[in-house]
Amino acid sequence: MSGEAGPVFLQRRTYRRRRLKDAARLLPFLGAILFSVPLLWQGTPEAPTRTSSVMLYLFVVWAGLAGLSAVISRHLDDDQDDDTHQGDPPERP
Repeated sequence: MSGEAGPVFLQRRTYRRRRLKDAARLLPFLGAILFSVPLLWQGTPEAPTRTSSVMLYLFVVWAGLAGLSAVISRHLDDDQDDDTHQGDPPERP
């Protein structure tokens, strides 16, 4: 049992940045799944699926994905700024 490794400790900022990068990588797959949902909608002969409903759904999904990607990229950008601006700026000769 002495060969077991202790718990792995990750700094919160590093862990958070990795999870945000993972979320950003998964957004295209989420978008593909959400955009294909209207293909599963089956209307009846008496009440077929309306094109306006499909277009409204696609617009809402598109806007949601755009907003989510903006939030993720803003948080990723803030984390990078925190890392690069630590300490004093270099002195110029």
